[in-house]
Amino acid sequence: MSMKPQPDRVIIFDTTLRDGEQSPGATLNASEKLVIARQLALLGVDVIEAGFAVSSPGDFEAVNNIAREVGIVGGPTICSLARAVRQDIQAAAEALKPAANPRIHTFISTSDIHLKYQLKKSRSEVLAIAQEMVGYAKSFVDDVEFSPMDASRSDVEFLYQVLERAIAAGATTINIPDTVGYFTPKETERLIQGIQQNVPGIDGVILSIHTQNDLGLATANAIAAIENGVRQVECTINGIGERAGNTALEEIVMALEVRKSYFNPYFGRSVDSQAPLTKVNTEEIYKSSRLVSNSTNILVQPNKAIVGANAFAHESGIHQDGVLKHRQTYEIMEAAAIGLTENSIVLGKHSGRNAFRTRLKELGWELSEAELNKAFIRFKEVADKKKEVSDWDIEAIVRDETLIPTVKGFQLEHVQVSCGSGACPTATVTILTPEGKIITDAMVGAGPVDAVYQAINQVVKIPNQLIEFSVQSVTEGIDALGTVTVRLKYEQRIFSGQASDTDIILAAAYAHINAINRLYGYWQSNKSESVPELISYLI
Repeated sequence: MSMKPQPDRVIIFDTTLRDGEQSPGATLNASEKLVIARQLALLGVDVIEAGFAVSSPGDFEAVNNIAREVGIVGGPTICSLARAVRQDIQAAAEALKPAANPRIHTFISTSDIHLKYQLKKSRSEVLAIAQEMVGYAKSFVDDVEFSPMDASRSDVEFLYQVLERAIAAGATTINIPDTVGYFTPKETERLIQGIQQNVPGIDGVILSIHTQNDLGLATANAIAAIENGVRQVECTINGIGERAGNTALEEIVMALEVRKSYFNPYFGRSVDSQAPLTKVNTEEIYKSSRLVSNSTNILVQPNKAIVGANAFAHESGIHQDGVLKHRQTYEIMEAAAIGLTENSIVLGKHSGRNAFRTRLKELGWELSEAELNKAFIRFKEVADKKKEVSDWDIEAIVRDETLIPTVKGFQLEHVQVSCGSGACPTATVTILTPEGKIITDAMVGAGPVDAVYQAINQVVKIPNQLIEFSVQSVTEGIDALGTVTVRLKYEQRIFSGQASDTDIILAAAYAHINAINRLYGYWQSNKSESVPELISYLI
């Protein structure tokens, strides 16, 4: 095999829509995935892993839509995950047909513990399957990625053999997953070096890394891999993903940007080179972070690196004094570098439609006429309640009116709550059912929110367990919009809902209905899933 020139930068493989979606409660529908995929394209990622096409009709539709609308000429490579199984690879190939640059990412476990207890196959069988299925994927697309699942706990000699077979069969990218977040940076370094020294043909493919964050070492392990020749990093926005999550895209990208002079020599560049080490447009990072957080209903922790609320905040007097005198005393990057602007207040109840549209464009939102109409109506409602409407309020309005999907289910028509000192909290709700019936009922609860939830549950009659209820202020002040996030558990699945309002009780009610409708949607479609057991796609 002829040697393939290695890129002089890091290829960013974004798996927010596949591995990121495996975060409990973060299930996205096809329309939500398409919205995020469009933003990922604006962000400038190289590869979008759009889903696992065979897993359900919804995932197939999402991959297919993204392949058609985002995977255009000049756009990102669109990828679908597939087990080393013919039906998976066929589904991936079919879903990816509209993409200008399609990639099939196929995988099989290589650790003895997975072979014994999960696959129940021998090493020789795995060797044969890996070679055959990579070759099969290659018959559909030129770009094939192969991952030996649980590589970090695999016998290295066997791992080398599997990788050699995959390369011989036509794999163009070899990805090394630390599936359970077990490795340390030094171990990652040794494994990558061993692969480079012992796998024939490895110089002719792109070497990739996928690290999980179970021990909080995902980014550190990915950086160690980059320092040892890996040229693709698989990551997610905000680091979301199965269990403790994945390497965070924003951490990898900004580490390579801020510490460019340190990393340049690893890419054969001069220390002083200013050429970017990724193709990512860093000014789209913050918007991408907020979009993913709002769409998945997973709040970003305040102290999260790069995109957390406290990432550019200073409370210590010494730090404040230093930053006021010179920003670089305590800040190694500017907030503007990730697209974070000052929270300027520009609109109020007298602001017109054109001013609202103009501000949306300034904030990076391009809405259709129908979406603009919905958002403007909600803006006027909020503006009547608040003296001033901030950029943060506008973002919450756009999210509620355009990004939270309209699931055909239950519609909350009316909420009324009675509570107070010495009174029994009572809630009355009126709900329009999917069948078109209007039902009103009332319940008492431990508090006003509990009463509302009891009343809603009494009407919808869908069993669920509330496992999380959180309230976050969108802005400061007594009239701030409050965002309520709820998570409901049904069987072993988690369904989340989110809503914002100046009235926390109303926000809580709408958030609960949103979660209920996701659960209801699952009820309606879960029987059509084509692959009921997907434990083995946790790369």
